Amino acid sequence: MTQYRSVLAISAALIIPLGYAVRFSPLLPEWFRNLFGNIAYETLLILLLLLIFPKVKPIAAAITVCLISFGLEFLQLSQDPLLVAARSNRLGRLILGNGFTWEDFPLYVLGSAIGWGYAAWVKRWCDRG
Repeated sequence: MTQYRSVLAISAALIIPLGYAVRFSPLLPEWFRNLFGNIAYETLLILLLLLIFPKVKPIAAAITVCLISFGLEFLQLSQDPLLVAARSNRLGRLILGNGFTWEDFPLYVLGSAIGWGYAAWVKRWCDRG
């Protein structure tokens, strides 16, 4: 279990700067930033969930993260003053988003599927060793 958690932690630590660099690069087209930024976001959240709860199956983590992302996307429709204030800085926008768009839903599913595949592979690899 320790090896599994170590690999998850290292993977998450690598995804954070990679996802951030892709999401905010002015050199990349917006569709590319959205696609790979969402994949990195979903994968990071899956890895963090599994790091905290290593006995959770990767598929359950992926479904949970995907559903939470759907909820956060719908939450972007709210203009509650507390949410508006939370979105007023970069960290708040990264976590809560800043604008509802239907186009993000398939990207969340794709990102969760990729994150699930990676997490499941890590688990199998660590269980063998």
